[in-house]
Amino acid sequence: MFLEYLFKDPVFYIRVVAVLIISISLHELGQGIAALSQGADTPVVKGHMTMNPLVHMGIHSIFFLLFAGMAWGQMPVNPSKFRNPKWGNILVSAAGPLTNIALGMLAVVVINLAYYFAFDNIISIQFFKIIAIFNFALCLFNLIPIPPLDGYHVASEIVPEMKALGRSQIGLALFMILFISGIGGKLFELAAFVVNLLIF
Repeated sequence: MFLEYLFKDPVFYIRVVAVLIISISLHELGQGIAALSQGADTPVVKGHMTMNPLVHMGIHSIFFLLFAGMAWGQMPVNPSKFRNPKWGNILVSAAGPLTNIALGMLAVVVINLAYYFAFDNIISIQFFKIIAIFNFALCLFNLIPIPPLDGYHVASEIVPEMKALGRSQIGLALFMILFISGIGGKLFELAAFVVNLLIF
């Protein structure tokens, strides 16, 4: 269990928890900004345009993160308020994973600059690798086209027949299978592979 790292490697545990809380909060904020740009004021009305992780994640998500190393967030949006509901939904759904890509790439840039200018002994390369890997993994996971993930909302706007999946028990079953399948570990490995390719 993830909680074991608190005793085996507390520095790693604290770094991962901090990175995931900040990254998930920024993921949701990215979607909130996109929603506002599309004419929906729901994020502001609901008080979600903040960096407060309790607002985006809630107690249950943070508790699950501390014990299991997994968490989730939520940004309330009302697609009916978008100027163009179809493209607005695609943009807002994609904004979260794109935010994670941006955070991951920023961390990679910092690592490469640290190596290039030889100040890798001043900053923690390992910490920035955690930022990059976990953000790329968050992006990959959220792009899976299964409800309620962002990838589903994008895919269901492109293929409207998929919308029925979000209203059925099959969609929930697929998400539960995905959740317990261990795919998170595979995505983490893929994210780590990508990060290593990007570090010169």
